[in-house]
Amino acid sequence: ELRDLVIKMAKENRSWGYTRIGGALANLGHEIGRGTIAEILKQAGLEPAPERERKGTWAEFLKTHWEVLGATDFFTVELWNLGGLVRYHVLFVIRLSSRKVHIAGIIPEPDGKWMKQVGRNLTDCMDGFLAGYRYLIHDRSSLFTKEFLAILQSGGVKSVRLPARSPNLNAFAERFVRSIKSECLDRMIPIGEGSLRRAVDQFCEHYHRERNHQGLENKIIEPEFGSGEEGEVNCRERLCSMLRYYYQDAI
Repeated sequence: ELRDLVIKMAKENRSWGYTRIGGALANLGHEIGRGTIAEILKQAGLEPAPERERKGTWAEFLKTHWEVLGATDFFTVELWNLGGLVRYHVLFVIRLSSRKVHIAGIIPEPDGKWMKQVGRNLTDCMDGFLAGYRYLIHDRSSLFTKEFLAILQSGGVKSVRLPARSPNLNAFAERFVRSIKSECLDRMIPIGEGSLRRAVDQFCEHYHRERNHQGLENKIIEPEFGSGEEGEVNCRERLCSMLRYYYQDAI
């Protein structure tokens, strides 16, 4: 039905005005005036193009910018050192399309100066993890300072600050935190900062090169071996057998 087609075009192309929709309909052999299109959209509860575009859904935003979207977050880990139990903060960044993760820093107490250096590292034009990316999703933590966000902006990365109490909008970062904690950090008590860094590094190696990801059709992000080999089955172990990976030698 023509009315349904008008509504479909308006919903799928939020920037299209009445004239643009009329032109697209004419391409399909339907001649319909701007006033009629406006009335159909008004009855359907759809606003004119500028308002429709501003009210795009979160899912649409993710889909549109999927290949240039990153997300970041902190998680905390408690470790033992000579002074007793100390809480460390781990800052990471994840590329949504590939799920690749970069540990941006590990520190007991992040401050503005440290965050500024992290921002410079992430947007470095040669090897910055966010080089070529356009958006970075993050929560409202005060650790994401104005200076940090300004450095990102100067590197071409726009801040996407999430509403308060909305962890589901940063689901990919949240999922990484659950994975590293349940599969690794919650099963050990690091002794000293070096032990924590080694555990995080080893998990990230496992995460990228050995771990299957359901969100990526159960595939490995950066596989080292091909599938379907017929050699002997071997097991690679990390962190005292906490993480295991099975593979076959090539013949």
